[in-house]
Amino acid sequence: GLPAALPALPLELTVLYNTLLFTVGASDSAIKGEAEGIRQGLLRVLEACGACGQDLGMEDLWQKVLQEVTMEELQAPLHRLGALQAAWWLAASRLGSVAGLFKLLSTAEDLGRAHCSEGQNELLSVIKAWQVPPEGASLPLVQSAKDLKEMLCTAAAFLQGLQELEAGNFPTALSLLQEAAGGFCSKNILAQIYTCLGCCTQRMGKPQTALQHLKRALQVDFQCLPALFHVAAVYHELGETNEELQALTLLYEALGKNPPAAASSSPHFLMRTELLVHTPVLTSLLHHHHPSEVKYLLAQRCLQDGRVADAVEHYLDFLSLLQEGLQQQVPLDGSSALPRIPEVFLEAASALEQAGRHQDAITVCEEVISRTTDLIPRVLRMEERLEQPECSLPGAGLAGGLLSQKKESLCCLAWRAAGYLHQGWAWAKLGENKEAVTQFSREHLEDAVFRCVCLPVTENLQAEVEVLQKIRLLSLIGRGMQFLELGRHKEALLDFQHSLQISPGDPAAASYLVQALWKLNRKQEAAAQWQKFSQSSPGEDGQQQGQGRPLPLYLVSCLEQAMFPHSEPLARSIQDYLGAAAQDTSS
Repeated sequence: GLPAALPALPLELTVLYNTLLFTVGASDSAIKGEAEGIRQGLLRVLEACGACGQDLGMEDLWQKVLQEVTMEELQAPLHRLGALQAAWWLAASRLGSVAGLFKLLSTAEDLGRAHCSEGQNELLSVIKAWQVPPEGASLPLVQSAKDLKEMLCTAAAFLQGLQELEAGNFPTALSLLQEAAGGFCSKNILAQIYTCLGCCTQRMGKPQTALQHLKRALQVDFQCLPALFHVAAVYHELGETNEELQALTLLYEALGKNPPAAASSSPHFLMRTELLVHTPVLTSLLHHHHPSEVKYLLAQRCLQDGRVADAVEHYLDFLSLLQEGLQQQVPLDGSSALPRIPEVFLEAASALEQAGRHQDAITVCEEVISRTTDLIPRVLRMEERLEQPECSLPGAGLAGGLLSQKKESLCCLAWRAAGYLHQGWAWAKLGENKEAVTQFSREHLEDAVFRCVCLPVTENLQAEVEVLQKIRLLSLIGRGMQFLELGRHKEALLDFQHSLQISPGDPAAASYLVQALWKLNRKQEAAAQWQKFSQSSPGEDGQQQGQGRPLPLYLVSCLEQAMFPHSEPLARSIQDYLGAAAQDTSS
């Protein structure tokens, strides 16, 4: 409340500088908003000089103060306060404001030296060009302006590197992140910078270099667990499954140890880089995964790699976590690595089935079926009017809501259908062919699924319908196979014919169709069909198989079980038949 007095201003500004640093250090949270204390300090300086600036924004206020206040005693306190202002603006990603402020704080000679370095980042150049004011012995500082300058350089390089990384300008991002790595920061920030360097070089197509950076991050700070997750991702990209699984296992064990909160490696610094750099891209790169997410990834990767026993163990561990209330611990909104829970159950059933635990697979599928049945409407229409965008916002919202409901209903329908499909294969493996036929013939596979795959649908629902189409194809092939086992060859033939209507040229359905005709002693038709399918170019079948989107993991084992296993013997029989027929014709 005292009037501003020029003789007291150096002390007043120094106290303000120390107070702001203490406030920042005590909160230990990211800096946000404006520093109102700095504004009040600048206004008191102007007041003491007989000027005012109440209506000015912060950038204009700084320009007015630095241009009009020429007292030698005030230059050092104002420069230190300017460095604090730069910290606040860096935290708000106001890089242009920071550069403009340091141009005001530097002399023309200093700026001339900064511009001599070609190719150097402008913001870093002007910060480095700034001459740190000397410290007065009678006015102690809680953090020196020299340390503050070094921290600002590191934060500016780190922040700009992240921005360039997000923009896809990887060479520029790499240069800036390397600059930050050589700067002034704590060990945990250095580990974060190396993690970002690893992600940058991975996106540049340099996985080995990425591994070097990520391992360096872990050497600096082993508690930087996101680096370990990225190591696993790089090994996955390289196809080195053993190393990937080792990294995921280490990550899972480390997450389960609940280490104490890491203390700052530089507690005497109140203003730190971590308080200034807090961008969405950094949050994404340093996302901390829940142990259950890592457990699921272990299960998934083992199943994909054919390590069935390990996959079963991991899936069962994960399902036990579900019983402990996992859904309350992990967000299942897309930010997590977890898929939808019914898909996890179906993947677990697939693993159990491949491990020979068919009854357990049936039980797991029954859980999916019972949970999804009540969520499927009795009538599911795919109406064209959903394709037409509405002009009014309420109408658009209604259309979007209906589309979302239909998508969810289709997902539930697919999950239930897949549950019955897995149960059919499991019963078949147990030698219960009739029970297998019952599961493959479930009413929804003959009715609801058929209607869904035959009706015209919107593009937004195409992915779900393709999955349903694949499930119907596999169910028909599976049932036809059981009919062949039971000697019901005519029924098998009908199923294989229907399969080819759904997916023309499908190699498994085509081969089983030929076998069914052969068993019905319709050998001439069988030979004609065999010639037709064998003459189609290999690329056509491959194209047919590869159409659409990637097959869900829980259907991969069903696709493998539907493959025709007797291609060579059947081909020899048909070739012998054709050869004999040719001899009869010639004679």
